[in-house]
Amino acid sequence: DSPLFQAQVEDGCRGLPSSNAQTFSSHDIKFQEVIFLVERKMGSTRRNFLTNLGRRKGFRIEDSLNNAVTHIVAEGNSPDELWKWLQDRNVKDMTDVAVVDISWFTESMRAGTPVSVESRHRLVVNCSAGLGSSGTISQYACQRKTTLKNCNKIFTDAFDVLAEHFEFNENKGHCLAFMRASSVLKSLSYTIRNYRDLEGLACLGPQTKAVIQEILEYGNSLKVQDVLMDERYKTIKLFTSIFGVGLKTAEKWYRKGLRSLDEVKADTSLRFTKMQKAGLLYYDDIISSVSWEEAKAVGQIVKDACRRFDPDAAVVITGGFRRGKEFGHDVDFIITTPENGKEVGLLQKVLSELTYQGILLYYDVIDSTFDNAQIPSKMFEAMDHFEKCFAILKLKKELVSSKQSEKDINGKDWKAIRVDLVIPPMNCYAFALLGWSGSRQFERDLRRYANVEKKMLLDNHGLYDKTTFLSAKTEEDIFAHLGLEYLDPSERNA
Repeated sequence: DSPLFQAQVEDGCRGLPSSNAQTFSSHDIKFQEVIFLVERKMGSTRRNFLTNLGRRKGFRIEDSLNNAVTHIVAEGNSPDELWKWLQDRNVKDMTDVAVVDISWFTESMRAGTPVSVESRHRLVVNCSAGLGSSGTISQYACQRKTTLKNCNKIFTDAFDVLAEHFEFNENKGHCLAFMRASSVLKSLSYTIRNYRDLEGLACLGPQTKAVIQEILEYGNSLKVQDVLMDERYKTIKLFTSIFGVGLKTAEKWYRKGLRSLDEVKADTSLRFTKMQKAGLLYYDDIISSVSWEEAKAVGQIVKDACRRFDPDAAVVITGGFRRGKEFGHDVDFIITTPENGKEVGLLQKVLSELTYQGILLYYDVIDSTFDNAQIPSKMFEAMDHFEKCFAILKLKKELVSSKQSEKDINGKDWKAIRVDLVIPPMNCYAFALLGWSGSRQFERDLRRYANVEKKMLLDNHGLYDKTTFLSAKTEEDIFAHLGLEYLDPSERNA
């Protein structure tokens, strides 16, 4: 309140636009960051002064909180106080917004440019974007919103390689550690720029932190590079990419001295299953990515076949495509009927129709062993007991491309597409849809959360509170039973 400060305020407030007239010429705004200063505890006089100071330096500062804001700046507010203030203004999704202390703003003013947001600047508010009751990032992916926007891909790619390496070596503990760490980093709305940014993050142990620090210092990890160059890792990865080949078979072929697909095909001592024969025959098609356009075309074929026999049949694409991915390795479908029991026999009719059309290249049907009285499995990744089919369909390229006569280098005008069909009864539909939508880490954490935090059992068949079955018609019902905020499939990319 000194005369000098008052003079600065009066000078700074001259010509200040009203809240309804935030118009600045393009040359006045130098930076893309959009800032909102919280008046609570800061006071209107100081807020006006700082607003005008920032605008004179080329910062874009909004008078009102809106969807364009990238940085919310507060002074003297506790995280709980600030979150209540934000809730009162109907702010719910803070995924892409940095909530920071006034120190970030003053450092930016001093630097003349927005400085990087570090952990010491952040105000961790207990919002629904993945924070637990303590104000820290939750250890459970089902409490974090994880979209396909990944700000830390350089780290998560490294973790995914190491997780796969430990999976190939059947080291479940280390595999899960790197998968969980990768999942946490994928949920962050900011990029890890220094070691201090790791403070307060769940699921990061000494090994994962060491990899992060190495990448921060050198741009890559020697440990990851060693894995990528390892002959066994590369060979097991190649062999398990064949449809029908699991880790044990791949290991057996590796120990036999085989290192390439040509060597596998040429080895007359090997006895392939029907699935493996199909996997080798259509390998080039299957290993190539399936686009969303191709998935939709396959979906239409499956829907038409199902509704030929039951016009009311529900056919839903699940997996990565339901979570918003543009590409995948296969296309998964949940198929059911409005009436329990009416789904029995539908799969065989659909397969007969696809065979008649000449587009069913391979199929393997797993009969249902589902028992309504059976309590869900405590194994987080146990396969469900619904009737299902693992198939390969022939998709005409003309159904996807506008070029009617498009052919590949071998003159083939179709592509082999991997398809999974799962047939749950309607009373299990919501649970099956949730389970088959993924992601793998999301589903693992959701079941772990149900078991550890709620003392319930959840799988693709149902949810049990001790021995009581909790019915659900929708995924929202399941989240509600667990006391969780509902996450859209696009927010489950853990």
